[in-house]
Amino acid sequence: MRLVIARCQVDYAGRLSAHLPMAKRLILIKSDGSVSIHADDRAYKPLNWMSPPCSLIVHDSAAEPGSGAPAVVWEVVGRDGDSLLITIQEVYLDSTHELGIDPGLQKDGVEAHLQALLAEHPETLGPGLSLVRREHLTPIGPVDLLCRDSAGGYVAVEVKRRGEIDGVEQLSRYLELMRRDPLLGGVRGIFAAQQIKPQARLLATDRGIHCVTVDYDALRGLDDPADRLF
Repeated sequence: MRLVIARCQVDYAGRLSAHLPMAKRLILIKSDGSVSIHADDRAYKPLNWMSPPCSLIVHDSAAEPGSGAPAVVWEVVGRDGDSLLITIQEVYLDSTHELGIDPGLQKDGVEAHLQALLAEHPETLGPGLSLVRREHLTPIGPVDLLCRDSAGGYVAVEVKRRGEIDGVEQLSRYLELMRRDPLLGGVRGIFAAQQIKPQARLLATDRGIHCVTVDYDALRGLDDPADRLF
């Protein structure tokens, strides 16, 4: 991973246009080719970014218009032809670090058990669903469950104890890559959790991902809904 802290201006051209005026920012260039620009706020969310696959072209130094200061322009081009122009006026830090292979997020006991129970009872997630395999590998990590529906279509299921926006983002990335595989075709997504926050449910719905709230105790056989008064 390459970390660059620089005074820069960013211009995006694609489905829409966006401009970030000259300011001090952090630029991340990851080994997967992605480039993202961050400010010192907004938690993990970048100000602008380009998802892989993309290419980075460094143009010759030039004078920044109106300033007379030397500048370097990075042109990041995405697969759809959209571009991110990063005009760098001054570099404060430029370092590269080898992070190695990440082992991935280790699920807690409840989450791992919930995944195992849903693998045994996939029909809990929807009528006609059957399990193909657990931990189906994608280029960026394993999706929890790969299932098929009654029509033969594939369904990717991400299981969380608490369903939040980052879980929906994670499943969205898996789906984007899986849909490029001609053997899988148009994979549907299901986001399953004991509790799903309203913001996460709204984002999932907007992206065509179905949300399922799972009753952990009922799956374990500790709570029979037929015995409830309400």
